[in-house]
Amino acid sequence: MEPSNDVALDIIITNVVSVFRTRCHLNLRTIGLEGTNVIYKPEVGKVLMKLRKPRITASIWSSGKIICTGATSEEEAKLGARRLARCLQKIGFKVRFSEFKVVNVLAVCSLPFQIRLIEFTKNNRPIASYEPEIHPAATYRIKNLRSTVQVFSTGSITVTGPNVQTVASAVEQIYPLLFECRKTLS
Repeated sequence: MEPSNDVALDIIITNVVSVFRTRCHLNLRTIGLEGTNVIYKPEVGKVLMKLRKPRITASIWSSGKIICTGATSEEEAKLGARRLARCLQKIGFKVRFSEFKVVNVLAVCSLPFQIRLIEFTKNNRPIASYEPEIHPAATYRIKNLRSTVQVFSTGSITVTGPNVQTVASAVEQIYPLLFECRKTLS
């Protein structure tokens, strides 16, 4: 049986991490006192702010750098980041939304078959590693895409990459390698 090109896999994006700058200094104490849905952490030097729609959590530093996590698409990450900037403007800061960048995308995908991890790791030795005592998944690193794929024996894979396109490319690249190491039903 050959890996057919018409197999449709559902790649579910679970987290998009993005960064942007406000181009102004932020007083964390003021944000902690006047902001809504905030947790002020003076010992770490940051404020956590949560938005309900889109559901994201932001780490805000006094330098004006903000890291947003929890979005499920690149568009949602940008919308959430802009909404955060608007919340800071309403508190009274002269915020200018700039240098927005998606830095990490985490996605999961379930394959329609189980995988023999030891065989998969032996076939792809320099780039694949499997340490069952440490982690139940085999790790496959794709340097040119800057992506990492965690392969579980159940057929579930977790892909981390710099953007949605590289995550999809990583799944396309690893699928034939996984198909040849699938468990046959006996």
